Amino acid sequence: MALKHLKKTDFAATVDAAPLAMVDFWADWCGPCKMVAPFVEKIADDYDGKALVAKVNIDEEPELAQQFGVMSIPTLVFLKNGREFDRKVGVMPPETFTSVLDENL
Repeated sequence: MALKHLKKTDFAATVDAAPLAMVDFWADWCGPCKMVAPFVEKIADDYDGKALVAKVNIDEEPELAQQFGVMSIPTLVFLKNGREFDRKVGVMPPETFTSVLDENL
């Protein structure tokens, strides 16, 4: 599955089809987003076949950012069967993200 870049048109179908998902809301101009990006890419590789790991560029998809109430970036939203159950805002160690995924696999 690897890392997916989602648009509004494919977001619901892609996320709803995944039993577990982590979505990174980010922007090109965001320094902290660039710090988290390598973690997100590695997690996408490590969890390939177990969880959907995706990114949403808030400048290109402002409606999705609004739908999820994203006020600061990076915001990583965790969804199970299409429903949000957790979120992490800001730069955090990769283990913070992987522990949420591991607890919900």
